[in-house]
Amino acid sequence: MVKDILLMDGDCGLCSKLANFLHPRLSQRNSIKFLSNSSEEGKLIISKLSKSQQVADTVYLVRNGKCYIKSAAAIRCLIYMKWHYKILFPIAWIWPLPLRNIIYVIIAKYRHKFFKRPAYCIFPDLN
Repeated sequence: MVKDILLMDGDCGLCSKLANFLHPRLSQRNSIKFLSNSSEEGKLIISKLSKSQQVADTVYLVRNGKCYIKSAAAIRCLIYMKWHYKILFPIAWIWPLPLRNIIYVIIAKYRHKFFKRPAYCIFPDLN
């Protein structure tokens, strides 16, 4: 089974906290693989994306061979979680994409200010 891949900033405290929040709440243990954008495998995946996605500098979710970025990627993470989180997906999806992305960009801009950078990438190992 090919895992879907969630690429995040390995140097970001918020990304590390989110990955470690998601890991124990996944509905299927090996349904998603966490990678750092700066890892060799992460760089290779990003290099195969469209030019506009390559320069997005964001979270990427590669699901069933299709890449989602920013809020679309973040919201789709709910699909992998246990049912009581998964039911939030349609509610979150109601918000218009431009509004979701504005909120995403604001959070991304200030994430290093509010979340301490980890000493090293600590994404959970799901292998």
